[in-house]
Amino acid sequence: MDRGVRLCAFDLDGTLIDSQHHIVDAMAAAFRAEGLLPPNTAKVREIVGLSLDQAISRLAPQVRGLQLERVGQAYRDAYFQAKEADGAEEPLMPGALAAIDTLESDGWLLAVVTGKGRRGLREVLDAHGLLARFVSLKSADDGPGKPNPTLLLEAVHEAGTTPDRAVLVGDTVFDMGMARRARVSGIAVTWGYHEVSLLQTEQPAAIIERFEELPGTAGRLIPA
Repeated sequence: MDRGVRLCAFDLDGTLIDSQHHIVDAMAAAFRAEGLLPPNTAKVREIVGLSLDQAISRLAPQVRGLQLERVGQAYRDAYFQAKEADGAEEPLMPGALAAIDTLESDGWLLAVVTGKGRRGLREVLDAHGLLARFVSLKSADDGPGKPNPTLLLEAVHEAGTTPDRAVLVGDTVFDMGMARRARVSGIAVTWGYHEVSLLQTEQPAAIIERFEELPGTAGRLIPA
């Protein structure tokens, strides 16, 4: 391992990109397809960041087995059909691109660790011209969901560094719980899906309100 390497890993939905409407609409369509009452927006916001199976199980604990698989497939179908039908875009959060540029110029390596599937992850990064800028991409197809630390630790390993030389930027308690379990410094953001009071329960190393704060905050936590 190279002790000089620093890694900044990002969550995707609610952290790097604004995907709330796509997620809420696709989940509602998936539930209706199975004759289930769609969850409201507030409930869906609570589960963003989990893998799809984990999210559906939290929203509807009675859905199991084959029905769980059907709801999951209906979600994926609705999500990608909407994108193909109207070119629905998931915009970057304000300041995200500039923060990525600054982090890279400061020598950080970058990664994404998300509960999104591999196809969705790669498509959204490619749409923004960012795919090649990350040394590691970890999705729900690659291992256990958050807050299990496995995928984050794999990203750290692929970057050639150690947990004490890495930060994770995320907007949910699932992100911060994963960071804590991996012994990586968690940087919670306030513009995503979970309230600050909830984020604080996982004791993040820092909380930021704007992307412009990220490079300086990360640099203070993990000096070059």
